[in-house]
Formats: sequence, structure tokens, C-alpha cells
Amino acid sequence: MECIKKNAFVIIAALLLVHGVLSFLVAAQESAIFDEKAHIPAAYSYVRYGDMRLNPEHPPLIKDLSGLPLLFLDITFPLSSSEWQSGINEQWTIGDLFINCARPEHLCNDADAILFWSRAPIVIISLILGGVIFFWTRELGGTLAGLFATMLYAFDPNIIAHNHYVTTDIGSAAFIFFVFYGFVRFLKNPSPKNILLSGVLLGLAQLTKFSAVLLFPVFGLFVILYALTKKQLLTDSRTTLSFLTMSLLQYSGKFLGSILICFILIWIVYFFNTFNMPGEKLVALADHFLGQKNLFAQFAHSFVVTTSGSSFLKPFSEYFLGVFMVFARVASGNTHYFLGAVSDVSSPWYFPVVFTLKETLPFLFLLLLTTFFAFFRGVSALRRSWSKNIFSFATQIFHEHIALALSLFFIIFYGYISITGNLTIGFRHLFPILPFLYMLMAIALFHLFKRVTTLFPQTSVFSFLLGITTFCIVSIGILAYPHYLSYFNIAAGGHLQGYRFVTDSNYDWGQDLKNLGAFVKQHNRCKNGSFTIQETRFCDTTKNLPPIDIIRTDYFGGARPEYYLGDTYVSWWDKREPEAGWYAISSFFYQESLYKKRPAHERNYEWLKNIEPVTRAGDSIFIYYIPETKW
Repeated sequence: MECIKKNAFVIIAALLLVHGVLSFLVAAQESAIFDEKAHIPAAYSYVRYGDMRLNPEHPPLIKDLSGLPLLFLDITFPLSSSEWQSGINEQWTIGDLFINCARPEHLCNDADAILFWSRAPIVIISLILGGVIFFWTRELGGTLAGLFATMLYAFDPNIIAHNHYVTTDIGSAAFIFFVFYGFVRFLKNPSPKNILLSGVLLGLAQLTKFSAVLLFPVFGLFVILYALTKKQLLTDSRTTLSFLTMSLLQYSGKFLGSILICFILIWIVYFFNTFNMPGEKLVALADHFLGQKNLFAQFAHSFVVTTSGSSFLKPFSEYFLGVFMVFARVASGNTHYFLGAVSDVSSPWYFPVVFTLKETLPFLFLLLLTTFFAFFRGVSALRRSWSKNIFSFATQIFHEHIALALSLFFIIFYGYISITGNLTIGFRHLFPILPFLYMLMAIALFHLFKRVTTLFPQTSVFSFLLGITTFCIVSIGILAYPHYLSYFNIAAGGHLQGYRFVTDSNYDWGQDLKNLGAFVKQHNRCKNGSFTIQETRFCDTTKNLPPIDIIRTDYFGGARPEYYLGDTYVSWWDKREPEAGWYAISSFFYQESLYKKRPAHERNYEWLKNIEPVTRAGDSIFIYYIPETKW
């Protein structure tokens, strides 16, 4: 163990190096996912033109970072298109124009270059998060705990699955974790330096994802609790009430200063993202998305209309428009497939089930083990303090372990909000709590390790089991390559069976269209005899099937099928009359077609249910060949 501690930085560098290599490899291999078609053109338009008319329902920070590398590429943007000039949030169409060469006569960029370089900053954020997890966990629980927490993070297939997409998920997890670190430092010592640090980090979190507004009530609650449980020094002559009142006023005032810094930063970033945006575009967006549906929408609409004309207030107008849009979306829910049903009404079982199916079995085992150990320690501590002043004991523990208490509270609070909410967008919605889970699990595990080795110094069984568990976690993270987005644990049937439980960003987000294009080209090379020696085995498995002149494709994602399939692509959907030939069906549309309630006479993919796919493109696109004899 001492050797591991001495070489901690070398080990951390190695862990994050493997994590980064895997992430960049997958980033280069996957096609654009559904959300990236909106986020990437928005990213470029923000940093290139200072205009946020696209994708205002998300803050700009992550898109700004993703857009910066694109400034160094030789690419064009559809400024002259009617969608940009007069459209209202035409993010999907402009995404097709900017990334997918939808109108070759208009412009045609290199989609793969745009995808890779816009994804690179997200991977860098992921690496920084891994480093911060190590340093904070080491500070709270020691070097071994820090190493283990980072290992849990770096080799979690779900993290590698999402840490390169141009979305807000990894960025949100990172900056929320960063701001908690800053806020704990503020509580322990509300100095001007820590007020500034916590304010800046709080602003960055708000600029990453609008769900970070939840931090204001959470932090406000802990400011009050921490101030009212401060221990008065014996030399302090004030009454207890006077001391606590002054403590609350001081902490509250300094926290308000932190919030002020937060909103100054929000204004600065939004100013640089909106200085070229016409105020009437903001009003048009508010008219389109808010309207006059209810009192909340009316207030939101009035606020945007009132503030959009002022150069000084326009940044806040854009910011609060995004906040209002997110609240409206959460209230309306989203359509999803889950356990044999398609619905737009959330189930309280959605996130617990998805979490259990998609996390690795060693992780789930450690989560149960450390939870029981922490609960046992908590009960034992309460028993020991029962005869003492329990309030004094509780406040002492609260102050000594404020980082752990705050982290645990956030996990429970955010988990409750997610489970009871109406937005079932996938496991990625839980990402903000994952760094805290890694940290708390590692700290609890090495407290348990220390206790066991103290009681049984001669045995090395626990060390052996810990080593085996570590080996399994690392092995799973590496062997899951490249099937990270479609990863499900062995108990759920693995990456080939996950679509039976849930789809969308949990399994099929459009990442495999490049694989489909590669299959079509490879198969046709086999048929014309131009295949390489390395392709012989592939050709042997498809040699009895005809060439692919056309492939009927029902694709869910952000890429454009024609870009990768060329003239072989034919658009398809489930209501069409089946015919002989080649098919490529996204598992998202396949499951939705089978399980969505529809009129009895309406056609769906039921006719494919008993036909085995020839193969898959990646995991998420089923490839069929239907011979003439089937009809």
C-alpha cells in the first residue's frame, strides 16, 4: 500500500490516460447523436457570431468550449439560409446544413472533422473532473480513497459513453462537483478569496445546465444550518442568541455576495454570446415557446419582451428565457420506451431500474457494501452519544464532516427530484450525483478497510478481495470498448440485450450510423471481389447475400443517412408496406413501433419480430435482409 501511495500521481496519470484514449477513440468512431445536431451548430454560431438564437434552452458554456476548436477549421455556416435569417430556433435544420451536407449546392463541411474537434473539449472536461475527484477525495479520505474514487470514475462505461458528446451532461456533473468543493471551502472559511471562488464556480455551474438552479436552495439551506450550529468560543461574552444571529447575518451576507458574483459572471458570458443577437429574435422565441399558456408562461413572456430591447438586460433576458423553457419542458415530460411500454408519463421506477441495469455489478456491490457500513457506523455513533448531549454531538459531526453531509444530502435530494419528476431522458440525467457517489463510496470503503486490517492484522483476505474488485472494474471499463453507450451489465444481458429494457440515450442515440455505412461498403466490396485479407471472415458470413443496391433505413439520430450511405439510402418508416430487400432499423424506432399504442389497423414492425437480423451496425441498428421467398 505504501508503494501505491508513493506513486499516486503516476497511477492517476495512467488511469486518466487510459480514460482519455478510450474516450477519444470512441469520439472518432461514432456518428452524431440526436442532440448534437442541435448543439454543434449552436456552439459554432455562439463563438463565431455572438448570437444565441439556436438552442436557447441550454446555457452556453459547454457549447462555447466545443465551438472554439471549430474556429480553426475551414468550414462555412448557413448564414444566408432562410432558417437562420427568419426561422425560429431552426436548430435541427441548420444542424443538417452545417454538419450533414443537407444541401450540397449551399455548403458541404467535413462532418467527421466537425464532430471530433467539437467533442475534444468535452473529453478534456472529463479528464479535469477525474483529477478533481482524486484531489478532493484524497483530502477527505486519504490517497488510497482518492485513487479508488478516480478509478471508479475513469472506468465507468456510462461515463466513457457520454464524456465526448457535445451535450451538457458531463459538463454539468463536472461543474456541479467543482462548485460543491468551492462551497465547502466557503463554509469553513468565508474569506473574500473563498467568496470569490464559490461565486465563480456557482456561476460556471449555472452556465452549464439550468438544473443547477437547484443549488441555490440547497446552498441556502446549508448556509443557514452551518451558521446556526457554529460553536461559540468560551472567550466570547455575547449571549448565544446574539452570537447565532450575528453568525447567520454574516454568512447570509457573504453568501449573497457569492450569488452576486455568480450573476455577474452569467451576465458577462451571456453578453459575449448575445451581443450580435437582435432583440426581436428573443421576442420571437418567447412568442413561440412560452405564449400565454398559464400565469407562469405569461410572466416569463412579459419578462423577455420587456428586457430584450436593452443591450444591458439582453444577457439576462436570454438566460431567463432558457430557464423558463426548461421548466416548461419538465412540466410537459417526454415520450420514452421503458420495460415494454411507450409513454410520456414518467414512472418512479425509471431511474432506479435504469441505474441498476446500466451500472456495473462490482460498482453495485460496492455501493451496497459501503451503504450498509456507513449506516452501521451512523447507528453506532448515535448509540454512543445517546447518554450525552445529542444535539451537541450532531452539530460537531456536521461541522467536522460538512463535505460528506452536503454530498449525501445532494445525492438524496437530486435523486428524489429525478425520481418524482416528469423528465425521463435517460441515465445521463443522474450524472450530477455520480462523482459524489464515487467519492463517498471510496471514503467509506477505505474506512472499512482500515477497520478490518486493525481488527485482523494477520489476514490479507480483504486486500485480496479489494484487488479482485479493482481488477474487475478496470477490466469491464476496457472490455466494454467500443460498446459504451449500449452498455448494460451482465445481469441485464449485456450490451446486446439492453434495448429490450429501455432505449433513447441509454442505448440508441444515433451513434452507429458510421458503422452502418462501413457495413454497406464492406459488404459490397465482398460482392465485387475487392475485399482485403482482413475482411475475409466478414465476407464469409455474408457471401450468400446479394449486394446492397438500396437499404431501407429508419434511423434515429443526429447524422444524415445520405452522408454515410450515399445512393444506397432509402428513407423508411414502420407504416410502409414491407417488401423484399435490405433494411436498417434503429432499435429506438423498432421498440417504439412495437410497443406504442396505435389503431389496430395501423402497420408497425410486428412483421420483423420473428426475423433474425443478419447483423447489427454497432449495437443499435438492426440490419435485415428479406428475400423474395418471404413474400
